[in-house]
Amino acid sequence: MNHDSLSDKEQQELLEKYDPEAGTRKLSGIIGWIAFIGLLVFSLFQLYTAIFGVFTAQIQRTIHLGFALTLIFLLFPANRKKKKTHRLQIAWYDGLLALLSIGVGLYWPLFFEKLVMSVGRLSTLDFIVGILAILLVLEATRRAVGLPITIIAVVFLLYGYLGPYMPGFLSHRGLTSERLVQTMFFTTEGILGTPLAVSSTFIFLFLLFGAFLVRTGVGQYFNDLAVTIAGRSIGGPAKVAIFSSALQGTISGSSVANVVTSGSFTIPMMKKLGYKREFAGAVEAAASTGGQLMPPIMGAAAFLMVEFIGNGITYWEIAKAAAIPALLYFAGIWIMTHFEAKRIGLRGLTKEEMPNRKEVLKRLYLLTPIVAVIVLLMSGVIVTHAALYAILIAIIVGFLNKETRMGPKEFIFALVEGARSALGVAAATAAAGIIVGIVTKTGLGLKLANGLIDLAGGYLIPTLMLTMVAAIVLGMGSPTTANYVITSTIAAPAIILLGVPDISAHLFVFYFGIIADITPPVALAAFAAAGVAGGEPLRTGINSAKLAIAAFIIPYIFVLSPQLLMVDTTWKELLWVIVTALSGMIAIGASIIGFWMRKLLNVERAIALIVGLLLIYPEGISDVIGIIAFVGLLTLQLFFKNNSKIKKLEA
Repeated sequence: MNHDSLSDKEQQELLEKYDPEAGTRKLSGIIGWIAFIGLLVFSLFQLYTAIFGVFTAQIQRTIHLGFALTLIFLLFPANRKKKKTHRLQIAWYDGLLALLSIGVGLYWPLFFEKLVMSVGRLSTLDFIVGILAILLVLEATRRAVGLPITIIAVVFLLYGYLGPYMPGFLSHRGLTSERLVQTMFFTTEGILGTPLAVSSTFIFLFLLFGAFLVRTGVGQYFNDLAVTIAGRSIGGPAKVAIFSSALQGTISGSSVANVVTSGSFTIPMMKKLGYKREFAGAVEAAASTGGQLMPPIMGAAAFLMVEFIGNGITYWEIAKAAAIPALLYFAGIWIMTHFEAKRIGLRGLTKEEMPNRKEVLKRLYLLTPIVAVIVLLMSGVIVTHAALYAILIAIIVGFLNKETRMGPKEFIFALVEGARSALGVAAATAAAGIIVGIVTKTGLGLKLANGLIDLAGGYLIPTLMLTMVAAIVLGMGSPTTANYVITSTIAAPAIILLGVPDISAHLFVFYFGIIADITPPVALAAFAAAGVAGGEPLRTGINSAKLAIAAFIIPYIFVLSPQLLMVDTTWKELLWVIVTALSGMIAIGASIIGFWMRKLLNVERAIALIVGLLLIYPEGISDVIGIIAFVGLLTLQLFFKNNSKIKKLEA
């Protein structure tokens, strides 16, 4: 079944254009082999520590950091525009930076006892190595992740140093250069802090799990399964995109990567059936971005959430809490694409365009590793062990089919690809550690939280709105991981101070950090989708934001009503919240598209929007009024479905 999907080369070009983490050199010769072996050893080191136990915090994290920095300087060019492929050599300064990175990575393991016994007193060599570590992290982050997060980290470093010169409540005593270096590299509060700790354990293993799943053909199977389930329905290809992207999100931590891999298959199908380019791209962008909200894996930031919330919360509790909001998000996109398909009269796929149903269902076993992860996390298995078992199950599942069976070569390539995908995350978490370290040392988090509350007049909704804007603005140029670290350190405390449960506050900033990928003017996932669809980027971004309207509403629901996160609730209460929220999404979707059972009049669209908001707001009276109005609107739609008077009014 061929729907003119993009070639591997075209997919790679799009990825490199919109995703900094994909812009690596294609090395060959001796340097190519060094990079290849480095990636392989990186994965083997992480597997070894996962199986036999991690080293002391500083040793584990610096080795992880050393691997990442060294490989970034070998693989990522200083200037992406001047990147050349298949070069035997790299620039001399890249080789020097890679050697310095090895030195930084080995410094704690080699001098551990001396550094521990020095009790914070730095020698000249310590100071120089600390300065090098900071500079190398900043440059590696710029290359592998992008300039915005690098600039933010530099601003925070300057804030830490120039504290006495800051205005108003931002003023603090200031950190001396020695204290700054000590915090950043010789404690577990800076670069070697919690974000890098999570990268060096949980995140790496799940990225490795994703790499093994790709090798077993699960990515392509998601597309086939989605077509089998949704392809024949009205506007089928758009629903295929939603379903496929939700599944892809379980193994992908990148909105852009999700867009390019799923979209190269689904967008041509949508265009062929009659969807406009911008709408087809928007459906894929909105669905792919939502993939990071979909448990059980939810991108790298969800692992950080476990550590940042603390209080004994488990990863499974976070995944469970995120389940219903994620389903509502995808339901919102599904509803709007359905109404749009009905509005413009689109069909589903024909029987000839569908894959062989029996053949697709025969391969259901390929979902076993993902089901296994869910079961393992539910049963209380620790996250690292759950990831290890899942990798093993993925390998076993691959052996069941000759086409997906992994020999030694495929196994090695999966290890290499897993390590490659972890480089950007390691750099981002190291840079995020700089920000967290400064916030901790200067007390900036509490100051900004109080300042945010004062600016909002002490009211919750205005505080949430200001937090939303901050998260979206930060997310426009930062990866989800770094964005979450910043907003959870600075903005989430403001929401928590107003009495919101920790998990609601953290998921709130998590959501808005993610949907920055489809929020104009800098909407990288939408722009990538426009590249696949051949549409206009800004218009695609606007359509994406409209389709993802649920993501702008749902976080407010679960802050105002934590029952949606399955926090302190009964099944009856939970069912009521789901029913009213879904009804609200139907009304809002109809309002935005302008179609329900038929084309809506302007006054009907306005009423539908109000009804939707009433139903989504979790409060008894608003729910009752909303349900009555919803039934009234639905009755009106059914009664006047073929009425000539209403058609005259519509004209």
